[in-house]
This record gives sequence, structure tokens and C-alpha cells, in this order.
Amino acid sequence: MKRTEMKARILVVDDEPAGREVLYGLLTMDGYQVQVAANGKEAIEKATAVPPDLILLDVMMPGIDGFEVCRRLRKNPNLSEMPIVMLTALDDRDSLLQGIESGADDFISKPFDREVLRARVKTITRLNRFRRLVTERNKFQWAIDHADEGFLVMNNRGTIQYANRQARHYLELPLDPDEPITQRFQDLIKTRFRREPASAWDTKQLLSPPGSQSPMPRYLVRPETATAHAFWLQVNLLPINPAAAVTEWVVQLRDVTSKMILQRDMWQFQAMIAHKLRAPMVPVIGTINLLASEIENFTQTDISRLSQRALDGVYRLQNAIEEIINYVDITKDVPLSQFEHFPVKDLGALVQSVQQELDLPDVQFQPASSLAEPNRSVRLTPQAMTLVLCELLKNAQKFHPANAPFITIEARIADNRLVLKVSDDGITLSPEQLAHIWVPYYQGEKYFTGEVSGMGLGLPMVASLVWSINGTCTAYNRQPAPGMVVELALPI
Repeated sequence: MKRTEMKARILVVDDEPAGREVLYGLLTMDGYQVQVAANGKEAIEKATAVPPDLILLDVMMPGIDGFEVCRRLRKNPNLSEMPIVMLTALDDRDSLLQGIESGADDFISKPFDREVLRARVKTITRLNRFRRLVTERNKFQWAIDHADEGFLVMNNRGTIQYANRQARHYLELPLDPDEPITQRFQDLIKTRFRREPASAWDTKQLLSPPGSQSPMPRYLVRPETATAHAFWLQVNLLPINPAAAVTEWVVQLRDVTSKMILQRDMWQFQAMIAHKLRAPMVPVIGTINLLASEIENFTQTDISRLSQRALDGVYRLQNAIEEIINYVDITKDVPLSQFEHFPVKDLGALVQSVQQELDLPDVQFQPASSLAEPNRSVRLTPQAMTLVLCELLKNAQKFHPANAPFITIEARIADNRLVLKVSDDGITLSPEQLAHIWVPYYQGEKYFTGEVSGMGLGLPMVASLVWSINGTCTAYNRQPAPGMVVELALPI
């Protein structure tokens, strides 16, 4: 369906009915929206209520004449730039000067030539529409330049044609808007950020037609340093004119750092509470149940021994609660990996601890000899490293058909990174599941639990931890047997 252009609104002001009827018929025949006013007072009221694109104003009217109407309209800030053309039979110099002084933009002499009038109206309304578009564009430009989010405009080749101040700030570009940007968008972000998840940043998909784009969110991540948290930008692309041969794109850069840190901290806190409180609660509850049901069969020595066992569990529980409280206090304003690192040589003991906690009988740890070397540590806290390993093993257990996986954990040092390869004999994932397995917020969650349906609890949060310290995550199906392989590369 062909789009029709909305014609301009014109207010015709004339005290003569015949004059109003002629102009009304002539202009409506050309498709203009026409209103009429029979006197100056009515003209001011109608122009104020619904500002027209042009006023054709008769000069000689009883009461408020055209000159006075023009002066009053020019005093109104909302109507001061409205085009006003005076229709006058006066041709003396003083009348023309009076019209100019009152604010008229042009004059048409009565009686007027119809074609000349139509041509003048067409030209003036077009110029006024253009002026209004420029004004609105300037307002929009101001709003975009002062927006909290970054905005870019680029073409299919990635050439940046416009960048607002916030986008220049995010991408570490000169803040002067007149400073040209010579690097392509893809090249700029490659040198400044990690692009995650990698599958969403495939070059062929990045600027592909809208219908074929990946639905996954894209993130730019600047890993944490000794003095700052990781910095996260969510990137959204919108084609300006999808039907054009050369599409231009609006790129939105949104700072989601606070959201990512909050979500990760919530997941980590919940997971740590479960990890810390489960172990001491088991002997306490078991011992008290035993005493409650069998106390008449126990000697005083047995009761004393069992009570001590329960008391030891309570003390452990108290220590765990204190540790959680201290952890919350110490991590309020400190990057996750900066106040304590995990020693690589302790990995075997950690694997054994997590295996026992999850009651997984078949976990085989295969460390390379280089892991025993001293003074090597991963840039994660022991708590975070524990939760990462717990998450990987729980995920293997949860999605094994019998909840009893055989898990192999290989560990080695490569390129100054600890590479963990966790393999299980459980299910095989589809290509779509594999592509989205690490994506934070891929599925909206009402209660921000970190759970992604069908992929276990917290894998996206594991990814956010690893990406934040400049590590990498990879997941693929085991071949040829069923099962999954997850690889993490953690800087040391």
C-alpha cells in the first residue's frame, strides 16, 4: 500500500464569506487541510488551539485587523515562527512596511492569480515543514547527545557515521563530535573488549539481514582489574531501513554492569549458603533424630558421645554462618578475584571435597604434573572456585538420565592459564542449546534465580565470572559417545 503524505494545515482568515469560500475550495482541491476564521479574534483562537502550517491573513477586517492579528501571534512563543502571508489590496509603501513590522513573511495582492497563490502556498508550506523537521532533528540530536546510553550509526561495512558522546566515552574515542572515527566498529571493539558470547559475534551474522540475525544478546566485556570490577555493555542492533540495498544500523550500547554484578552476587550468595550450611546440618539433624527415637536404648556414654557430635555440628554451623556474614562484608566493594586467589595446587583437594558433598562416586581427577608447582593461583577466590566446580558437577549430575554420571576432570597449565576439562556421560545437547548455554539473561526470569531451563542452574553466572577475569568458556558434545564436555580457561 502506497504511503500518502499528510498535507499541511492552512488557516484562512477573511471577513468576506466569498473570499473564504474561494480560498477554501482552491486549497482543499490541492489536498490541504483548511480551517477558516471570519475575524481576527477567531483567527487568534483557532491558531492557538491547533497551530497551522500557514496562515493566509486578510489585512482589512473590522475590529482586529490583519496587522494586529499578526503582531499578537508573533508575541506567542509557540506561534512566533509560523509562516503568515497577508492578503491585501493595499499596495502603498507604508502598508507594506507596516505589514513587515507586524511580522508578515510574505504578501499576495488582491485580486490574486490562482496559480501564483497555489505556487506560493506550496513553496512556503514545504519550507515550513523542512524548518520544523530541522528543529525536531536538533531536539532529537540534543537528547541523543545527552543520553545515558551510547548510540552509533554505521553502515553494512561497519563504518561509523555518527557516535554520541556516551558511545565515544564507552569506546574510548575523542569526545569532540566533529572528530572523525576512522576505525570500523568491529575493529574498535576487538581491541578494547572481549566479545561474548562468541557465537553471537560471528562476522557473517553481525550485520546480516534482520530476519537472519541471532536472537542472542551480545555483550562487550572489559575484564576486571586490581582497582575495578569488570565492565559490561549490552549491544543491540536495529536496522534503519531494512528494505534498502545498503542498510544503516543504529547500535545501542547499554551499561549493564550493575545488573550483571547484582545477578552474579545473588547467585553466588545463594549457592554459597547451600554449600556452607548443608554439610554441618546433616550430622546435627541425624544425631538429634537418632537420640529422639532411640534414647532409651543408649547408655549415658552413648548419649554423651552423640550429644557432643550434635554440638560439634552446631559449632560448625555457627562458624559457617559467621563465615557467610564476613564474606558479605568483605565483598561489598571489592572485585571478586582481588582479595584472595585460589592456589592451583589445592585443586585436587577441592575436587575431592565437592565430590563428597554432592555424593558423586564416579569422579576421576586427572591433573597434569605442572599443577603441583608452587606459587600458582587462579584469579578467583576459593569460594568462587568452589561454586564454579560445584556448578559443573551438579549440572552433570542433574542432566544424567540416572543422576549418576561418570565424570572426568582433566587439569593442565597452558598459555599461563589453568585449563579445566570436565566430561560426563550424560545427555547430548542440540546446537541451539549449545549456542545459548553461557548467555546471561537469555531467558527472562521473574525471580532472578540464575536458572536457564534445560541447561542447569547458574551456568550463565559461571560464564560471567570467567569472562570477568578474562577467561573463556567452551561447551560441546562428547564424541562419539553421548555426554557433554565443558572447558574453562582461567588466568593464573
